[in-house]
Amino acid sequence: MDTRTLGATGPAVSALGLGLMGMSDFYGPADEKESVATIHAALEAGVTLLDTGDFYGMGHNEMLLRDALRGADRDRAVISVKFGALRGPDMGWNGFDARPAAVKNFVTYSLRRLGTDHIDIYRPSRLDPQVPIEDTVGALAELVQGGYIRHIGLSEVGAQTLRRAQAVHPISDLQIEYSLLSRGIEAEVLPTARELGIGITAYAVLSRGLLSGHWAPERELTAGDFRAGNPRFQEGNLERNLALVEALRGVAEAKGATVAQVAIAWVSQRGEDIVPLVGARTRTRLTEALGSAEVYLAEDDLAAIEAAVPPGAAAGLRYAAPQFAQLDSER
Repeated sequence: MDTRTLGATGPAVSALGLGLMGMSDFYGPADEKESVATIHAALEAGVTLLDTGDFYGMGHNEMLLRDALRGADRDRAVISVKFGALRGPDMGWNGFDARPAAVKNFVTYSLRRLGTDHIDIYRPSRLDPQVPIEDTVGALAELVQGGYIRHIGLSEVGAQTLRRAQAVHPISDLQIEYSLLSRGIEAEVLPTARELGIGITAYAVLSRGLLSGHWAPERELTAGDFRAGNPRFQEGNLERNLALVEALRGVAEAKGATVAQVAIAWVSQRGEDIVPLVGARTRTRLTEALGSAEVYLAEDDLAAIEAAVPPGAAAGLRYAAPQFAQLDSER
């Protein structure tokens, strides 16, 4: 596994990271034993960047990662944690809290659940509109000074917020959605991140399964799968998006690769400062994702991909309208 450095000041990580969210939440039931086995397989393959959130399964995801790392060399893993989302016992959403006191409270619980004395990258999952980003980053800087976290990251913020945050403390990376179906960061966010020396950890590189090449139009979503409310999976939009996937399949087959491998390779080859996160929940899907490292996209391949999935071709917003409106990165 090749490595990349997150920005000018961040850690060296594997060129492909593993996102753990689906092992605990949002995509319906998951097999816990298979989840742990998948994390082990990722580590054995050289994947070091492991991304979680304290609100994924109300702490379950962090404890799952703790169990998977038990007995392993802690320093092999670069743990990235998102915080700040407020949820209720009905699994609903109650806003976001990034006040300095809340930041320190959240990290204390995460350290205990993870069973570690430090978190490698700690980031608010969204911008708190009630709290200046300078205050949040200032609190995070104190945690760096105390040795509780090693690096500060951000998630789904816009260019101006990046600038304000970077003025307080170096930011290692911005975690944000980036895929063939979600290219909004190319206009302003990505150029700004590069100007400031901030890396990108790209999530939803397979657009929540749409670009996996395995999605069947007649598939019924299980209880607890948030895609049931996602605009891109709604009737009409889904069919149009899957038509794009079929066009991409032709490019993949010509390369002797799968649709997912081409989609991941495309993100990876957008720059050495970008690390794709794959949300594999099983060893089978992980193995397929790892195969993307063997896929080189030449200029004619990239042109064919652009023709198959042009910028802005996706049908539907990447989040439901209420969540989309809250994204600082989309303002």
